[in-house]
Amino acid sequence: MTENRSTTPTALVTGANKGIGYEIAAGLARRGFRVGVGARDTARRDDAVQKLRAEGLDVFGVPLDVTDDASVAAAAAQLEEQGGLDVLVNNAGITGGMPQEPSKVSAGQVLTVVDTNVVGVIRVTNAMLPLLRRATSPRIVNVSSSVGSLALQTAQAEPVGPISGAYSPTKTYLNALTVQYAKELADAGILVNAGCPGYVATDLNGHRGTRTPEQGAAVFLELATLPDDGPSGTFRDESGSLPW
Repeated sequence: MTENRSTTPTALVTGANKGIGYEIAAGLARRGFRVGVGARDTARRDDAVQKLRAEGLDVFGVPLDVTDDASVAAAAAQLEEQGGLDVLVNNAGITGGMPQEPSKVSAGQVLTVVDTNVVGVIRVTNAMLPLLRRATSPRIVNVSSSVGSLALQTAQAEPVGPISGAYSPTKTYLNALTVQYAKELADAGILVNAGCPGYVATDLNGHRGTRTPEQGAAVFLELATLPDDGPSGTFRDESGSLPW
């Protein structure tokens, strides 16, 4: 480590150049965090950093492709050199495109979505864990969705979301992964939780959502700033707990 550990907590948000990720980064910076804006697209990442800095926020760019081991390792090295990490928000995600019906979706399509939405979370989380273990109040927040809830998917009244053989199952997997990380890291004092932003207007749904990215970010800001005696291994939206 080439710089002394700052008293300002540091957060990393993946996929932070737009949408919910951008608003999570902005919200954490407004709450006093120094925020790494993780994104694979250089131009979009730089643009997001410039916009946030224009607001007077303490942010910096982190080149990060969650599907690439070398990129993730480089991001961890950058954060190590710049002082460490207190909060990780795993936001990066893709839908995988159409069709989504399980009888029509291709194996390659599913693998691509899993690599970003699930394996990408494992890559980034495991690379950042040595830094988080040294933090005073470490938090891991996974951006999930109610479409990942098997209870809601199979509800007889108002089942959640369209038929999906790629995207929705990755959020179910992410929820299960959240529980396993929470169990493993309980003794380390690292709180690990998943949240649902609601139906937010983003690129993922062609901006058909009914909520703004800022509204969607609210639950993740809460989970990122939980007190040390806060819950771990939970899945919730801004109204409260959601069924798995």
